[in-house]
Amino acid sequence: MKIDTHQHFWNLSEVAYPWLIPAYGPIYATFEPKQLEPMVKAAGIDKTVLVQSANSYEDTASMLVHADYNDWIGAVIGWVDLLNPDATNERLEQYKKHPKFRGMRHLIHEEKNPDWVIQEVVIESLKVLASHDMIFEVVAVFPNHLKHVPTLSAKVPNLKMAIDHLAKPPIKDKVMSPWSDQMKAAAENPNVYAKVSGLNTAAAADWSDSDLKPYIDFAVEAFSPNRLMFGSDWPVCILAGDYNQVWTETNKAIAGYSQADKDALLGGTAAQFYKL
Repeated sequence: MKIDTHQHFWNLSEVAYPWLIPAYGPIYATFEPKQLEPMVKAAGIDKTVLVQSANSYEDTASMLVHADYNDWIGAVIGWVDLLNPDATNERLEQYKKHPKFRGMRHLIHEEKNPDWVIQEVVIESLKVLASHDMIFEVVAVFPNHLKHVPTLSAKVPNLKMAIDHLAKPPIKDKVMSPWSDQMKAAAENPNVYAKVSGLNTAAAADWSDSDLKPYIDFAVEAFSPNRLMFGSDWPVCILAGDYNQVWTETNKAIAGYSQADKDALLGGTAAQFYKL
């Protein structure tokens, strides 16, 4: 099974996306399943994970409707209010009834406070999330947020986490440390997984598989393929390419891996993590 663990939809006339402004150019538009489905099928992807794009219940409701009408959407990562543990619990009780709801994320990289995610009230809500056996997807954009993953692991050790986009490594600058040190520390908790996604938009404009490979190789060393998952980050990825390019260049970057490792990274790990 091939799984794309990170894609988005948004309809600008139906839901507010405060971060999405005209300066984002080609992605300042409406993106829906009918646009993505042909690309997913062409790549041989069996299932996708539809991920939150706004800190709102409206965005989550929209995603769950898309999941109802498109069987190739295998899981949904929505949103709950982590500043209110009681509301977190109430919403999770509701969302758990949907067969494709698997967890939540918050756009922590959009918060003015770089330490937002380690506030005491947020930790309490994440304990509630863990008690429901739900996933927390961490927009751990380096250098402000990745360093907090070990703290979250220490405070909520049973919380299942997925680090989005390998925390946006400094690919454009062609350096590894201290990103690599923070990734290694994050990987120490076996409940922490990571996504090989969103790397093309962290690279220079003329990127190719050779730019991505050192960072993917390091992540494999730190996490093993059994805790790594491919994601396209569509439609954000079109800021620096297209769906097919991301899929093709990622496959080139891992071409030297064993078949078992490739199978894990491209779908096997995600099938287990998201219960697909």
